[in-house]
Amino acid sequence: MSHGSTHHDVLPAFARDPEVADLIERIVARVEALQTGFTGARPADPARKESYDAWLSRNGGVRGRASLYPYVGSGAGRGPLVELADGSVKWDMINGIGVHMFGHADGRMVRAGLRAAVADLVMEGNLQFNADSIAIAELLVAEASKGSSIRHAFITNSGCMANESALKVCQQKTGASPRVIAFADCFMGRSTTMSQIGDGPAYRQGVVQNVLVDYMPFYDPAMGERSIEMAAWHLEQVIHRYPGQHSCFVMEPVQGEGGFKVAPREFFVRLMTICRKAGIPVWADEVQSFGRTERMFAFQMMDLGEFVDVVTIGKMSQVCACLFTEAMNPKAGLLSGTFSSSVSAFQSGLEALTILRDGGYYGPDGRNARLHAAFREHADRLVAAHPEWFPPARDSLGRAQPSLVGGVGGMMRLTPFGGDKDRIMKLLHAMFDEGVIAFICGHGPYHVRMLAPVGVMEPAHMGPVFEVIERAFRKVG
Repeated sequence: MSHGSTHHDVLPAFARDPEVADLIERIVARVEALQTGFTGARPADPARKESYDAWLSRNGGVRGRASLYPYVGSGAGRGPLVELADGSVKWDMINGIGVHMFGHADGRMVRAGLRAAVADLVMEGNLQFNADSIAIAELLVAEASKGSSIRHAFITNSGCMANESALKVCQQKTGASPRVIAFADCFMGRSTTMSQIGDGPAYRQGVVQNVLVDYMPFYDPAMGERSIEMAAWHLEQVIHRYPGQHSCFVMEPVQGEGGFKVAPREFFVRLMTICRKAGIPVWADEVQSFGRTERMFAFQMMDLGEFVDVVTIGKMSQVCACLFTEAMNPKAGLLSGTFSSSVSAFQSGLEALTILRDGGYYGPDGRNARLHAAFREHADRLVAAHPEWFPPARDSLGRAQPSLVGGVGGMMRLTPFGGDKDRIMKLLHAMFDEGVIAFICGHGPYHVRMLAPVGVMEPAHMGPVFEVIERAFRKVG
């Protein structure tokens, strides 16, 4: 069996039965027949308004506040299109902030979920697990080890827990060194520890501060080579100021929450080389970028494998993981957990990763790159046609940003209204009403953030998506 394949031996025992397998195929065929009506965005059914409002009220009551969007799914959809319980259909360009890489009710994911439904377990853990847990870990290690020394994977149930695991691995390796180095504007998750490392004041408001973090400036394209020199200078200063006290430098190869910022390879090489010389482990946080760039791992896209000691991934993989080299392999007892993930997540994740690995998604002419090119084509056209919606976006120093369209692969951003947060939030709500779901990112300037379902979305879909976006602009512009 090849590592990470969906070979017969990885299936739950009951799913191997020919009669059960036939029933699964019949269900998938029926679901696909029911999807024919999902061809584009459509408005809500007025007859469902009362019941929909009741669901929204119940959600706000039990949660203590309303959700960002009035979203309650019906449980139906087709690829990048999702139906809400009010009967409306929307283009889903955020996918649960990147989780639903294969969109909604994709036949391959439905099939994987049905296989999981006949398994003996609902959840797998670090004490008892099935073959799919081994297979997905093997697939991740096999892919991550291409050009790197990554050899092991610890599977866990969230990106935040993958990051918690990575921090523990790094701290143990460095003898409980108390400090962490991270990039400004990073996002790490919302646990007590990760909310302190993440550079977002709202995420740690009211939380006791007990994590020591030194923030480095991320690459500034307006400064070019000088930006690399500045970041290197800052890094050497904190290492000199706190010698032997840093457990790791956690780096997002592509910043997600920070604004879909990218940097050239030279930027990372300079900083990673300094870390290597100082004995500071390099941790690549790819919870958001994993699977979305022109390689399965963004660190591979920039040929940084020789420097990477620890990698964390999540979201589109369904299960999450902390991967590490043999040298970083922790002592027994440090990493464990009652739940690693659900059987459904293992089966769906294994299917998704196998498709992404073998389906022509990567490389300069892969599906991810072609989808991003289509996004840029439509976004650039919108910017050129409506300069009134796209004044210069200025940073905290008053400098105009070099581009209003950015990102890489399935990570896409657009910067209207000079990056003004309030106006962008109004636009996002108008987009939702019109039929496109997106989100916000950045910290001034702010941006419209899209995480397209690259597993199922085609370049041709960008046309109708931008038609809806333009209608939303006209409502708020």
